Amino acid sequence: MDLDRYTRRIVVTGGAGFIGSNLLLYLVAKCPDYLFINVDCLTYAANLGNLASIENLPNYRFERIDIRDYPRIQDCFERYRVDSLIHLAAESHVDRSIIGPAPFIDTNIVGTFNLLEAARRRLGQTGSFRFHHVSTDEVFGSLGPEGYFSEQSAYGPNSPYSASKAAADHLVRAYHRTYGLDTVTTNCSNNYGPFQFPEKLIPLMIRNAGAGQPLPVYGDGEHVRDWLYVVDHCEALDLVFHRGETGQTYTIGGQCEIRNIDMVRRICRILDEKLGGGPREDLITLVKDRPGHDRRYAIDPSRVQRELGWTARVGLDEGLRRTVQWYVDNADWLQRCVSGEYRKYYDMMYSDR
Repeated sequence: MDLDRYTRRIVVTGGAGFIGSNLLLYLVAKCPDYLFINVDCLTYAANLGNLASIENLPNYRFERIDIRDYPRIQDCFERYRVDSLIHLAAESHVDRSIIGPAPFIDTNIVGTFNLLEAARRRLGQTGSFRFHHVSTDEVFGSLGPEGYFSEQSAYGPNSPYSASKAAADHLVRAYHRTYGLDTVTTNCSNNYGPFQFPEKLIPLMIRNAGAGQPLPVYGDGEHVRDWLYVVDHCEALDLVFHRGETGQTYTIGGQCEIRNIDMVRRICRILDEKLGGGPREDLITLVKDRPGHDRRYAIDPSRVQRELGWTARVGLDEGLRRTVQWYVDNADWLQRCVSGEYRKYYDMMYSDR
């Protein structure tokens, strides 16, 4: 491969996951003069089928590598002469972190440390390396009925997942301050859209409601989230990666707050319109709340709007309708996720790696 033909050689970790695959679909076509190396270990929530439309393009490569494996990460960085990284790989499901926190510590903290070390090595060899760390608003904890998270918010994580992401954020900051690594960090609100694994609220509700199964909602259903359409998030990541100020953080949110119970009701009404039958709202079932469940998240995105000119373009009504329609149209994709069929193929195809 002629690496010199590419003006940048960028590793995207977690590129077969929800946000990662949407980001690669967006960037690989937009930036043909960049080489994108998708580094993913293909856990249960990863699906290379999401990337079928770009898998044969000359500026895209896939490497099945676990970011906990430092020697293989370093080898990848050397072989491709990597000069940039967009780090999305993470264990991210709060419920799973409560049941078994160890993988979250190993992947989100140790894995991030390995990437930082590999980046520091490349920085010493080439004199420059951009490290874009993609994080979450959950590191800030829980809001009351008023106010918003911003770049100045204090950290207060309340789950093993959010604590592991907070630790990773701090490591990235330390590598900028101590070693001069060119870093940017983004903390985003809840994403939704195509290709999201059906353990998360919106695809889970779409799947269950479509099948006439119960719709479990934690606690009293009054927990509030700020929703961001994934393509809007990808556009923000593109801007921050290219133009974000080194050493700085940017909070990215859709400014679309809604209670969980109301989100589920909206999904039910859209499915009633599209599929008939119902009312699917009758399937809503309040279940015991999970431990440490944050009451409200909301982000102030004014800095990224003011400094980089970004604003979320897809409102919740439009985005939710697009999302429900995508899952209705891609029922086979959803079923393969639930059955785990796609994982058997990957295990066979990459058994020697």
